Amino acid sequence: MTLLMRIGSAMAASAVVLVSTGAAMPAAGHDNGLRHGNQGSYSWQLSPTGSTARLRGLSAVSADVAWASGTNGTVLRTTNGGATWSSVGPPDTGTLQFRDIEATSASHAVALSIGEGEDSRVYVTDDGGATWTESFRNHEAAAFYDCMAFFNEKDGLALSDPVDGKFRLIETSDAGHSWSIVDNAGMPAARPGEFAFAASGTCLTTGPGHRAYIGSGGVNPGRVYSTKDAGATWDVQDSPVAGADAGGVFSVRFRDAQRGISVGGDFTNPTGNVDNAAFTEDGGATWLAATGRTPGGYRSGSAWVPGTSRTALAVGPTGSDVSVDGGRSWAAFDSGSFDSVECARDGACWASGAQGRLARLSRS
Repeated sequence: MTLLMRIGSAMAASAVVLVSTGAAMPAAGHDNGLRHGNQGSYSWQLSPTGSTARLRGLSAVSADVAWASGTNGTVLRTTNGGATWSSVGPPDTGTLQFRDIEATSASHAVALSIGEGEDSRVYVTDDGGATWTESFRNHEAAAFYDCMAFFNEKDGLALSDPVDGKFRLIETSDAGHSWSIVDNAGMPAARPGEFAFAASGTCLTTGPGHRAYIGSGGVNPGRVYSTKDAGATWDVQDSPVAGADAGGVFSVRFRDAQRGISVGGDFTNPTGNVDNAAFTEDGGATWLAATGRTPGGYRSGSAWVPGTSRTALAVGPTGSDVSVDGGRSWAAFDSGSFDSVECARDGACWASGAQGRLARLSRS
């Protein structure tokens, strides 16, 4: 069982306090927007959802279209830039936690629920959530699916914690409508206690071509797995991000084939800001610790900002940070609570978190 789920209830209670504090700030951080020369000033513009679900799943399609998912079978969708959100989740899924969602348009989305045994499922919609089809249900007691990622509109992977000593993957080639188990012969052995975090949908991410990456924890240090052949074979490297029973790499993202970032920390120590961020410039062959200021606490999600060469975002329950030097150093720009951050190809960035909290990034 993923440790994040075991201790999530206690952290959710503290997150409610953080959300209440953050929501009291003018427009989610207008008073503490951070200016970085020609990079501009960053702040979050809150988008009321009417939901109280914890939204760890997030997919940014464009400035107008975004999807979010979370507890109690919740799936939300906006088609007007966050002015309004519609509840469009699959029926009869109120006991499920949709920790990841991947969308390609206002119509098509794939949602992953996490948990032991049959609680790990995948649902797909092609009509904006009006109808859903269950396309995968886990029947293996040892499997626990955490996150998923797509290489393109058709091909994708979903990740489970180790089964028989290795991380388990399933794959789709038809946009999430069917899934099959990937042969794990090319997957390195997991270390005892190693697992992935179902925290933001970014424990598994994709890069250019057929590259994909896995961030792991539960062991010290946290590790990053990488593949160049869509998951057939993998390499694994230690990361400077410290691991622990509830710590390690929560999010790994690549801007291109060479430049990547990884963030994390200890889930039980949300303000801990030591050894919680790293970067690579050689495709993940080596990882270096952030050399300047690190993110202000445990960070569960990260994203590269489109239209910039080296700007990235990291979010967590104690705030948001921005790096303008490819992950070498970070600076805080908001103290509100978020779990996930995603950026669309058109440059729009969205964040989501506890108590139905959703926002769009503003740059000036």
